[in-house]
Amino acid sequence: MLYQFARPLLFSMSEEHSHELTLAALRSGLGHLYPSCVPAKPVSVMGLDFPNPVGLAAGLDKNGDCINGLASLGFGFLEVGTVTPRPQPGNPKPRLFRLPPAKALINRMGFNNHGVDYLLRAVEKSRFDGVLGINIGKNFDTPVEDAVQDYLFCLERVHQSASYVVVNVSSPNTPGLRTLQHGDALEALLAQLRESQTLLDQKAGRRVPLVIKVAPDNEDDSIAEMAQAFVRHGMDGVIVGNTTVTRPGVEQLRHGAEAGGLSGAPLKPLADKTLGTFCKALDGKVPVIGVGGILSGQDARDKQLLGASLVQIYSGLIYTGPSLVRDAVRSWQA
Repeated sequence: MLYQFARPLLFSMSEEHSHELTLAALRSGLGHLYPSCVPAKPVSVMGLDFPNPVGLAAGLDKNGDCINGLASLGFGFLEVGTVTPRPQPGNPKPRLFRLPPAKALINRMGFNNHGVDYLLRAVEKSRFDGVLGINIGKNFDTPVEDAVQDYLFCLERVHQSASYVVVNVSSPNTPGLRTLQHGDALEALLAQLRESQTLLDQKAGRRVPLVIKVAPDNEDDSIAEMAQAFVRHGMDGVIVGNTTVTRPGVEQLRHGAEAGGLSGAPLKPLADKTLGTFCKALDGKVPVIGVGGILSGQDARDKQLLGASLVQIYSGLIYTGPSLVRDAVRSWQA
């Protein structure tokens, strides 16, 4: 209810200013003003125990500054990042756009973040004891052919602090990044990351699941090949998906032609189709986390029916507010 009063004020500001104000409010502890009333629905996935299956997707809290505030909203798990080895400003502003008639967002943020060392200090400061995923990427100026070194660097740095680590090869806003989803580039990336993960797990005496985040824009034949690679290399999970470069039903809206990735309600049909195709291709061998177009409890339930073991939300929070977490959990069937 409180968010319904706050939203007109937030929507009267520029998109990025509104985002920054929301983060500031979460840092100050205002998240506690939204009683979560989220029921307990524990699930076990990837060897981890989640108090409920609804998580926060990466992108909202890139630097880990708001972990405690976000945890107060009732999420079963949080994912911070995407974080890169070195700080970077991201793409020039404006780079975030609301499309209210479609309950959608377009962003071309470009992995703006303070770098992996800053994030790790924020995680330590938070003392969060829930399930925390850390999403890693490559720096903008790292050539794609050298990208694996950025991922290996971040994996080694975050391993001790993460419940699981996500390899983001699906953002449309870093040139060339999505080429890492396919062929020899994917094979080399997975092989080296899994080797590093094994050594790090042995040293730490615990397994930190390695998850890969893929785009919703992949064709069925590519999905089949990717799924085989994920199984072959023993990936612990797959997140399907990220934003889309397509513009289903929003082309004529204000900002509808902006470059970047589209999220929110128009993404749901494509995200659900890709999710279902991945779940069939993986055939239960690797758990799948469903993301994209969740604006109601039923939307989360749809992901579960397609085979998702967990779901994550982000854009839906902008339009629906924190009550979406409760509604999504309540709709989940044990």
